[in-house]
Amino acid sequence: MGVPLGDLLPRTKIKLEQIDTVAIDAYNAIYQFLSIIRQRDGTPLMDSEGRITSHLSGLFYRNAHILEAGVRSSYVFDGKPPELKQSTVLKRKEIREHAAREWVQAKAEGRADAFKYAQASSRIDDQVLESSKLLLHYLGIPVVEAPSEGEAQAAYMTMKGDVSFTGSQDVDALLFGAPRLVRNITITGRRKLPGSNVHISVSPELLELEDVLKFLEITREQLIEVGILVGTDYNKGVKGIGPKTALKMIKSYGIEDALRKLDEDIDYALIKAFFLDPDVTDDYTLAWAPIQQEALFDFLCDEYDFSRERVNTTLQRISDAQNKADQRSLAQWL
Repeated sequence: MGVPLGDLLPRTKIKLEQIDTVAIDAYNAIYQFLSIIRQRDGTPLMDSEGRITSHLSGLFYRNAHILEAGVRSSYVFDGKPPELKQSTVLKRKEIREHAAREWVQAKAEGRADAFKYAQASSRIDDQVLESSKLLLHYLGIPVVEAPSEGEAQAAYMTMKGDVSFTGSQDVDALLFGAPRLVRNITITGRRKLPGSNVHISVSPELLELEDVLKFLEITREQLIEVGILVGTDYNKGVKGIGPKTALKMIKSYGIEDALRKLDEDIDYALIKAFFLDPDVTDDYTLAWAPIQQEALFDFLCDEYDFSRERVNTTLQRISDAQNKADQRSLAQWL
């Protein structure tokens, strides 16, 4: 879910072609695919054995688009959730289970809200995880195993300069110190709004931490404090306090006095310390490799029932785009 700072943060449009390297929060992207790529009644894509393939479809076709644009992506997978997040993890489990029950009933009754409940019931299990990592391996895309939060690790990799951007829908990465955050990188294009016939165009958005702090006239520590007041993955937040009110209170009083005035008991120091010094690792390698085409055909088409013709067409598009890029690079030296 992330910190609900909404439209408080300034952002600019950015083209995929302007992104050279990016560390993508894998869980964030996979949840998007599991949520969005479904049939009209909310049923996810499945193979002939009943295994869910929505995530594989999303990872393959969206990364094909990203590869065509010349972007070198890497996917960062969550490790063990921090103790601070345990209540959030349990709450999300309850929400998924409730949504799954509601979806079954709504689908049986032919209700229009079936899709909404289906989306909320999305979950990442071991099969989804392992198949996702294997597909990324065949695409030549590096996988990084975070010791804890994936977005914290991705932010760290960006701060180090190993990649230029962090990719996630959640703005938590800014609180973790990511200098440049790109949203919508895995959902760019034309999208249909759930429950309607309205289509919207979704483009990548760039949020730069330095610009955000200058615009809001606060420090990164104060941005974290604003997040604590509205709620993070590590605390519930203060009821009735939205982003604008939180920003005003932090700038006027600071976190300690703000909580005192609100009569709230939140261990803000512990949460703040986690954002400033999360558990991350240097034990990773960013080695981009050529696509293993035969392995991809075996994996997607033979094992998971993907259309061989469509997979072949997609791989050809990637190959053509990469050949053109190589020719442009060669021409610069002639």
